[in-house]
Amino acid sequence: MKRPLLAAAALSLIAAAPAPDPAELNRTITALVGFGTRHTLSSATDPKRGIGAARNWAAKRFATIGRSCGNCLKIERIADRFTGPRAPDGVVVEDVIAIQRGTGDPNRVIIIQGHIDSRVTDVMDAVHDAPGANDDGSGSALVIEAARILSRERFAGTIVYALLSGEEQGLWGGKLLAATAKARGWQVAGVLNNDIVGNSHGQGGDHVDNRVRVFSEGVSAAADLPAVKAARAIGAEDDGPSRALAKLVRRIGAPQMATLEVVTVHRPDRFSRGGDQTPFMEAGYPAVRFSEAVENYDHQHQDLRTENGVVYGDTIAGVDFPYLAKVTALNIAVARELANAPAAPTGVTISGALKADTTVAWNPVPAAAGYRIRWRRADKSDWTDRRDVAAGTLSTMLRNINIDDTFFGVSALSQDGAESLVTFAEGAPRK
Repeated sequence: MKRPLLAAAALSLIAAAPAPDPAELNRTITALVGFGTRHTLSSATDPKRGIGAARNWAAKRFATIGRSCGNCLKIERIADRFTGPRAPDGVVVEDVIAIQRGTGDPNRVIIIQGHIDSRVTDVMDAVHDAPGANDDGSGSALVIEAARILSRERFAGTIVYALLSGEEQGLWGGKLLAATAKARGWQVAGVLNNDIVGNSHGQGGDHVDNRVRVFSEGVSAAADLPAVKAARAIGAEDDGPSRALAKLVRRIGAPQMATLEVVTVHRPDRFSRGGDQTPFMEAGYPAVRFSEAVENYDHQHQDLRTENGVVYGDTIAGVDFPYLAKVTALNIAVARELANAPAAPTGVTISGALKADTTVAWNPVPAAAGYRIRWRRADKSDWTDRRDVAAGTLSTMLRNINIDDTFFGVSALSQDGAESLVTFAEGAPRK
């Protein structure tokens, strides 16, 4: 099945969508830095300084974007109280979200998120200035810019633009939104967590503005022991839902690889570190983390100061806005693909032990215009071969493709050719 031409209306919408604007990203981060500190334990009521003022500003910014698209965004402020070592007296954590409801399958949800809170050296210091320009003003600006651009289009699936609080105190904003997704029965197709995505100058002096890292887990954190054993038995360690999402990001980014290479890191996060994608992975949702290719640790979690000629602190001077615009464009392209695509297939199985041929089968996907069978040699990570079939087809035989030497998967296609995540094909191993 060849990819059909996009409908004229869809072409018009995409053509009208602007590219991410470095100046818009700059204005957003400048506004966020202007609140002095956005520490989760800072004032929630001061109109000019602290986390509350920042969240109020973000909600108003989403509302302005929503008015420009005919009130296509529903602004919500979800909250809960959390207590932990970094908030021993408890704190109300609030996420500001803008929901762009899908027109065809609104319960299928794509989340683009970053955390709006910031910190300095002492994680309990809610008083001193904590600009958080890159960590995570960059991710927050990306989310707002994605909303500004994608709100001009219409999608079958729902897109949620989320600014999370409480990340630095315990990933609480991520936990709150993941719990909300569960409670509302959202079918989460993918979570794009953007945290520290705007710097291009590394700690060692290297300048890298043509790469971005995408972190993902292989086997789902939500898998129980039998599921983990089953994944090991069929060699599925590199093909869990989050890894499938990372591979989709790399595929979507491939045409722009010369200007922004997608490096898919086979690890849930940086070594011994974490982010707001973690609660979603623990809930069983496909989730990845975007982070800049090289980090400058003098500009993360640091009091504002200069020592021995070294400038410390997360200020706007450390943000490369053209680079951030490229990472934003990648997020937008991935969200657009997922929001246009049907749900990923379920019940994907293979059979063909002791045969030369392999049969792949799957369950029907509502609204799928067709399916794509993908396969690769078992010593490879990326899918190398494919066959497209029509919507009514629920199995196909791949002649002379040996089941022992090959991995298989199936994705669902929309009428305009948007592709879901690839679901890895399972089958009982021969004893």
